[in-house]
Amino acid sequence: MAKLSSINKNERRKKLVKKYAGQYAKLKAIADDESRDDTERLIARLKLAEIPRNGNPTRVRNRCGMTGRSRAVYRKFGLSRIMIRELGNKGLIPGLTKSSW
Repeated sequence: MAKLSSINKNERRKKLVKKYAGQYAKLKAIADDESRDDTERLIARLKLAEIPRNGNPTRVRNRCGMTGRSRAVYRKFGLSRIMIRELGNKGLIPGLTKSSW
């Protein structure tokens, strides 16, 4: 089980990303558009820098939905490899079968 503070910190980041998503996408599009004037692009980059760090989508960490583990998380299930194995062996994940050869 991950520390509760780490899980809560990630949840706060998700909220900030959601809050600034529109503004971030708009400024990022302006900054990356090479057909625009250089000063306009620079101003967009400076405004991007004013957005809080945790408002950047890359700061959000994928975590297991059950344990909060941050590594080896499968996006399809939203679970860590350990929980997928446990739940899969119990038959609690539909469509998942144990491999044998």
